[in-house]
Amino acid sequence: MSASTKFSFRKVILILFIVACFCGIVYSVCGIVIWNLHAHDNVVIRDELNEMINVPKEVQHQDNQKIDIDFASLKNINKDTVAYVKVNNTNIDYVVVQADDNSYYLNHNFEEKWNMAGWIFADYRNKLDGADKNIIIYGHNTRDGSMFGTLEYILDKNWYENKDNYEVLFVTENGEYRYRVFSVYSIIPEEYYISTEFATENEFRVFAKTLLDRSVYDFGVGVASNDRILTLSSCLGNGEKRVVLHAVLLDD
Repeated sequence: MSASTKFSFRKVILILFIVACFCGIVYSVCGIVIWNLHAHDNVVIRDELNEMINVPKEVQHQDNQKIDIDFASLKNINKDTVAYVKVNNTNIDYVVVQADDNSYYLNHNFEEKWNMAGWIFADYRNKLDGADKNIIIYGHNTRDGSMFGTLEYILDKNWYENKDNYEVLFVTENGEYRYRVFSVYSIIPEEYYISTEFATENEFRVFAKTLLDRSVYDFGVGVASNDRILTLSSCLGNGEKRVVLHAVLLDD
């Protein structure tokens, strides 16, 4: 191969490399722009939905707190509506949906339109009839803090040492439920903490103890074999880990 031929070949390779890099940059930028637009659309939807919701700014275990959620109107918009969840000192203040799988609402919003930011959804295995041992709620960790983009706040000392944050509100058509946080942590993706059924009371007891032992902070809360748990889960950082909150149902 002559020197001129080698030069031409190298020039072609260099041009192809530059074009590939440019296309990659354009693709990444377009993805970020679309993601941000979809996240913004969901914020607008949430604000519109919250007009059908009346909950206190801060959730506390008090009988005089007025909770009013128009589930009939919400279901007229999306029949998959099943609940509402709120976590103090985060942006988590959302209507919850549930599909026949755990994939649909990863890329569809409350209006059931394709959306990269998805929506907040319950695990398809949960019955939400008051008997679930572990209700699991999922949401994307978005850059703008919508969806579960602020769930990672729970790993901050300022959040988990603030007792005002320990109560989580979860409302369904069957009633209002208040849960007490007992464990927060990050972990590599796994199936264990998203278990929904347990063969025996002892199996559940071991499960609860495992979650307690994982916590980055001791909330001073125990979990008995007859208790019920609410779990919130989202990606963390680049997606290689999950950030998780567990709370136990409080007695009325």
